[in-house]
Amino acid sequence: MNENDIVKDNDDRMDKTITAFRHELSKVRTGRAHPGLLEHITVKYYGTEVPLSQTANIGVQDSRTLSVTAWDRKIIPDIEKAILNSDLGLNPVTAGGVIHIPLPALTEDRRKELTKVVRAEAEKAKVAIRNIRRDANQTFKHLMKDKNITEDQERRDEEKIQKLTDKHIQDIDKILAEKEKELMEF
Repeated sequence: MNENDIVKDNDDRMDKTITAFRHELSKVRTGRAHPGLLEHITVKYYGTEVPLSQTANIGVQDSRTLSVTAWDRKIIPDIEKAILNSDLGLNPVTAGGVIHIPLPALTEDRRKELTKVVRAEAEKAKVAIRNIRRDANQTFKHLMKDKNITEDQERRDEEKIQKLTDKHIQDIDKILAEKEKELMEF
């Protein structure tokens, strides 16, 4: 593996970290309804825990209401129970074969709490990016030690990794700012 492959590999790993960060943020509830809010909920279906999205259609009824339409009517009580037992604090209401989930308005205190959660997730993502940088730099040091690259090449490669790190951390900050703005909207 040459140093260009190492840089590319680490860029890919940093991109995956950003993707994982976005995924974690999608679970944090803002004032608007979106199907991703229920993504992590699992339902007991024929004795097996399966994601809610594999047992029902999740839709947005309006800006503050989600609707869940189960493919098998027998599972509706299990879906309701899973939503109630989730950490989201939601109260589903069943009407016929559709479960309506009204999202309560966020209080100012809850918005501030969620902002702290989002910032903590951003910090985790930044730490992951820095760990990737550290691993890459150690790899370059080993290559230089084994005389596969020169000191100058090692320095250039470390600078490339640092530029990637800075770019990805800026991306995290940008995503964080958008999410905080979204959280504080009324």
